[in-house]
Amino acid sequence: MASGATSRSEDEESLAGQKRGSAPAAGTVPKRRSSSRFIKRKKFDDELVESSLAKPSSRAKGAGGAEPARGSGSEPSSGEKKKVAKAVAAPAAPSPAPPHPGLAKRVKKSKQPPPVTKDLGRWKPADDLLLINAVLQTNDLTSVHLGVKFSCRFNLREIQERWYALLYDPVISKLACQAMRQLHPEAIAAIQSKVLFSKAEEQLLTKVGSSSQPTLDTFQELLHKHPDVFYPARTAKALQLHWQLMKQYYLLDDQTVQPLPKGDQVLNFSDAEDALDDSKLKDVRDEVLEHELTVADRRQKREIRQLEQELHKWQVLVDSITGMSSPDFDSQTLAVLRGRMVRYLMRSREITLGRATKDNQIDVDLALEGPAWKISRKQGVIKLKNNGDFFIANEGRRPIYIDGRPVLGGNKWKLNNNSVVEIASLRFVFLINQDLIALIKAEAAKLAQQ
Repeated sequence: MASGATSRSEDEESLAGQKRGSAPAAGTVPKRRSSSRFIKRKKFDDELVESSLAKPSSRAKGAGGAEPARGSGSEPSSGEKKKVAKAVAAPAAPSPAPPHPGLAKRVKKSKQPPPVTKDLGRWKPADDLLLINAVLQTNDLTSVHLGVKFSCRFNLREIQERWYALLYDPVISKLACQAMRQLHPEAIAAIQSKVLFSKAEEQLLTKVGSSSQPTLDTFQELLHKHPDVFYPARTAKALQLHWQLMKQYYLLDDQTVQPLPKGDQVLNFSDAEDALDDSKLKDVRDEVLEHELTVADRRQKREIRQLEQELHKWQVLVDSITGMSSPDFDSQTLAVLRGRMVRYLMRSREITLGRATKDNQIDVDLALEGPAWKISRKQGVIKLKNNGDFFIANEGRRPIYIDGRPVLGGNKWKLNNNSVVEIASLRFVFLINQDLIALIKAEAAKLAQQ
């Protein structure tokens, strides 16, 4: 009995010592906990209600979970001794610190795929197809930059970067190929019709003589003879239009470049320097002249606005911006005077050429094609005779060149199909509606027989 009492008193003393060691000293102030955040966030109303509800429940749980106090004579069981020993021996394991939010964001950003280049949106599938076909035809990116009209205005460096990306970048080339496969067949045909001509194709076209009158059958036969040279989408009509353009700029084999006309035009710098008069170089400000120039400028702007409002009245068809031009002839067009920018339709037996002014109205205003300040107000007249022949009469001061031959003022010259008409550095091709002229000749023959 004495040994049991001594063991019980030793256990009670050990428990009391543990309680005294765990409890803070009465004279010391407990350490205040402070947040590591720089700014404390205020709690919202719902968070205040939840925290107030959680506090009494925790108190009730602590009160109900506490063991009833034993008397001094009660002895703790062996299971309780093991629990107390475990609680004293095993320290609390530190909770793992949550990862820093900035690191997680940086990791997520690094896993994102690299952004696609901005040129991917500017280059359309039609542009890629046109670029590929043009490079295969010419093998020269500079020629492609100068001769191909894309949907956007790209410079030479952008075209080079896009071509290298289509060749060596697997992502861009794959996307471009998928987009080009989804193009409509009509869109593909329109793109292929605008492909540049290669040097071999132009070499074959230059062999067609400028003095001959080639028809569509001539160019169709040329296509059949050289199918390996011409692009598969070429047509006889496309070859004829390109041949006419080459003839207009004297690029055929049997054509020679005409020398510059001699006269009052200045040819070199020394002639211009000799023609200058030093006494006229003094810059004297004339207020009256400046006022007159201002009034004249206003008057010209007013006339320009008036002409813009009368555009719908003119019988001029401008080629489409996309390059797909309308047919040259219809049932009422006798002939067409086609320039680089504008086509003039001849629908009557006689038309006048020149420069339109406020007091002088003419049929064909050559100012729409280019600079016409050297052209007379009534430069010439084109007439259709009863036998079906066209003649042009020069009624201006400057000569008119027909296929390189000058026609002086007061003279006339016969116009053939595909004749090149040059008036003050403006070049046109004269095209005749052969079907309609054949009907006119047949009617004239019937009247002659009667």
